[in-house]
Amino acid sequence: MTYKEKLSEIRRQIKADQVDAYIIPSADPHISEYLPKYYKCIPFASGFRGSAGTLVITHDFAGLWTDFRYFEQAAEELEGSGFELVKQKVQHAPEYIQWLGEQLRPGAIVGADEQLLSILLGEMLTEKLNLKGISLANKDYLSPIWADRPALPIEAAFLLEDEHTGESIKDKLSSIRTALKASSAQWHLVSSLDDMAWIFNIRGKDVNYNPVVLSFALISQTEATLFIDLNKLDEAAKTTLQNCDVTLAPYTSIEQALTEIPEDSSIFIDPKRNCFAFSKLLPKSVRIIKDTNPSTNLKAVKNTTELANTRSAMVKDGVAITRFLKWLSENIGQTRITELSAAAKLQEFRKAQEGYIGDSFNTISAYAAHGALPHYGASAESDVEVEPKGLFLVDSGGQYFYGTTDITRTIPMGPTTEEENTDYTLVLKGMIDGCKARFPKGTCGYQIDAITRKPLWDHAINYGHGTGHGVGYLLNVHEGPQVFNPTNNPVAIELGMITSVEPGVYRPGKHGIRIENLVNTIQSVSNEFNDFYAFETLTIAPISTKIVQKHLLEQSQIDWLNLYNGIVYEKLSPLLTAEEAEWLRAETQAI
Repeated sequence: MTYKEKLSEIRRQIKADQVDAYIIPSADPHISEYLPKYYKCIPFASGFRGSAGTLVITHDFAGLWTDFRYFEQAAEELEGSGFELVKQKVQHAPEYIQWLGEQLRPGAIVGADEQLLSILLGEMLTEKLNLKGISLANKDYLSPIWADRPALPIEAAFLLEDEHTGESIKDKLSSIRTALKASSAQWHLVSSLDDMAWIFNIRGKDVNYNPVVLSFALISQTEATLFIDLNKLDEAAKTTLQNCDVTLAPYTSIEQALTEIPEDSSIFIDPKRNCFAFSKLLPKSVRIIKDTNPSTNLKAVKNTTELANTRSAMVKDGVAITRFLKWLSENIGQTRITELSAAAKLQEFRKAQEGYIGDSFNTISAYAAHGALPHYGASAESDVEVEPKGLFLVDSGGQYFYGTTDITRTIPMGPTTEEENTDYTLVLKGMIDGCKARFPKGTCGYQIDAITRKPLWDHAINYGHGTGHGVGYLLNVHEGPQVFNPTNNPVAIELGMITSVEPGVYRPGKHGIRIENLVNTIQSVSNEFNDFYAFETLTIAPISTKIVQKHLLEQSQIDWLNLYNGIVYEKLSPLLTAEEAEWLRAETQAI
């Protein structure tokens, strides 16, 4: 079926059901950012392959609501699909709700698969639509037309040893139970896959790039039940879990278990990370306590084992990045290099590193104008040759048995313009200011965001994405609860949190520049004013200084850059060949 034929079939169903509009979000019952193929509903229905968006279909209109990162990609991928691009003004905001309220008459019905709506979104939809006299109905119009729908993944899962995680399953359950007791909650439902992975020290291959396993958990003061496809666990893993007082149950039995939660009890549920449909299965007398999963906050603060292992992963990753940059510099203009072949070469260098499991996300390999698309993904159709001029942006990361990496470097490939040089220097200036920030305990991400943007704001330049996101430990490359972005997120930046710092400049049709390091929050000083924190830079890979406009940098920024590149050489050169070390020495010379 073509996309237009699928759209026609969906419309036929909604008309037959007397439904006026149908919503297709990018989600699964775990409210994941990255989805198993079974739940890639938006690509199936429309052809759009970005990681954020919502389709809305009425009898006479079909649109994709998505944000700045995907405007150009969506316009290209939606062509001929029957769907129009609707440009969101605010990232992640469900602006289509207001549009539905304006377009539909009182008495209208909006359908959505409520397993794909978070509780927060489901309640918001219900409340705002009800104000307009519009009702929400639980509907699935994709399954009847998805003849070749991929099956749910069946790959084996594995448990991490305590020596690799620094904390046992029993200890983690104990910490969660302490939080539940403080909240007067008798039960706790966990659906989010990164939380599940952390609590049970379990990893798998159910989602591309994120080493997670489809599973749910119900936890009380005396019980912990893991709902999982039991075929994914070998006997040793089952025994280990059972020895930690974890009961195993089939993945699909979670729904029945929710209906059996004792009446008049209380259950702790994260409204952003659990699906609307599951909340409706609970007995009416069960009191729902809505707050962030305790495990979300606990896993965001890395322990000494996780931090030590992550530092090892960064060195391994730095070796791969250095070899890639050397290969690129020596082969550009000599060998045909394209965006896709460069990404494949980088993966080849990562694969050679001990402990490498896979990439942590789809590499953004973007030359020249493609760099202006912040989340560009090269395809066979869009792949272009990287030429010995201009700028090449590479945003990539690896999953290692002892950590997760995420790094962006923008590489001058030859002659560059004055505008490119200035933009590069301003982005570098912002990244340095973010990385060397000192701030009082209690500081939130939006304050770090502003510090990082200021060098760009001083030149009336801005970028449309956040400055930074949390990063997991052999887990999701995007991890909450902390973020560095302009929203008034009340989460304070705590010691042991790993976060990215990645400002950028994007000039459509010309170039894009982003430079990214990961940082760990550390203690700086304590005095009569407060405890002050700072950042330890974790990423170990050279930053090119070839086109830096030194006059735009302050001396403290020059000092930071020279010290950083010096540390890169010191840590990586013993792991390189003599030829590679000499190349790195030249690349990291002080300016």
